Amino acid sequence: MSKIVFFCIPAHGHTNPTLGVVRELISRGHQVFYYSYNMMRDKIESTGAVFVSCDEYDQEQRLDAKDGARIGKDLAFSTQILVDTTLALDDAVCEHMKELNPDCIVADSMAVWGKAVALKLGIPFVSSTTTFAFNQHSAKIMKQSPGQIFGMIFSMLKINKNIKRLQDKGYPVKSVLDIIQNDNNIDTIVYTSPEFQPCSKTFSDKYVFVGPSIRPVENAIEKKSDKLIYISMGTVINDSVEFYKKCIETFANTKYQVIMSVGNLINIEDLGAIPDNITISRFVDQIAVLSQADVFLTHCGMNSVNESLYYKVPLVMFPQTSEQDGVATRVEQLGAGVRLKNINVKSIRTTIENVLNTKSYYEQASKISQGFRKCTGAKGAADKIEKMCKRIEINI
Repeated sequence: MSKIVFFCIPAHGHTNPTLGVVRELISRGHQVFYYSYNMMRDKIESTGAVFVSCDEYDQEQRLDAKDGARIGKDLAFSTQILVDTTLALDDAVCEHMKELNPDCIVADSMAVWGKAVALKLGIPFVSSTTTFAFNQHSAKIMKQSPGQIFGMIFSMLKINKNIKRLQDKGYPVKSVLDIIQNDNNIDTIVYTSPEFQPCSKTFSDKYVFVGPSIRPVENAIEKKSDKLIYISMGTVINDSVEFYKKCIETFANTKYQVIMSVGNLINIEDLGAIPDNITISRFVDQIAVLSQADVFLTHCGMNSVNESLYYKVPLVMFPQTSEQDGVATRVEQLGAGVRLKNINVKSIRTTIENVLNTKSYYEQASKISQGFRKCTGAKGAADKIEKMCKRIEINI
């Protein structure tokens, strides 16, 4: 039996894909310790893992919704949050790792404190990547405007100061790329298929593309119309009352069944009267909805896109961050969806009906789904982690 430690950020889209892997490892007799946040406690403990709370130390828990949106757009701000969290957790995590002496650390690509402590203590490490894997080739999909490039250059002084803070605490980090990017020598699990991953052949054999981690449908929903439209902007940047109002206005009293998930950042009462053909909830069982949906209007979070395409549902995309924009670009390249260019009734209706009435979008979504279903899934990810579980002495 091996002892394996997971680290993740407080985001459902980053946590959910790992849960099946944790269950698989535990079923093989391994012991799993999972560092995360109290909001994720129940779902993590349901796997059988030992939950370890980071809330007491983590800086990210003190952010408001606007700060959360800023993380996806401001590299200097993101670096500061990541470094603050790493240093806040430093003493407690390092001491626990020395006591536990784990065989392997698995950390989300954004939970850099997991990667950092593995490097610092010399513990075998696996990166868990719930977005696309990025290198100099695949990163070209993340196109940046001149303003974004200028902003990055302007922010490098702040970024380098934060990197120096890590170096002063003994972390072998040379630049911000050591934090946000994996090279071809780092063992990495990527939760998508080689076909969906941009430039997948440019990555070394240390990368395994295991496909999305899709749980079974738990509570089936009733499909009441011939066409079901699902609308969700995820769990982070989802506070646009006007966007939701336009969607309601577009499809009110039409032949379509519409299900909208609006999160907990708005008052549903502010949306006004809700027509009978539209159901609005703070949260829904997204897997259950997508198993019945005909089109998905989405912010283009990687997890949501993977789930949609797994169920052969084409996309209408309205990305809010550069990462989401990159995912949208890939979906466009493969012909499984289109972007929503304007938030008005005509644009929303025309774009969604274009997808509903165009066979090729469904054919391409089905093709991507076939690639997902051929992947090794949680078993392949567990195989990768097991290979890294070779006991070595921790550097103290």
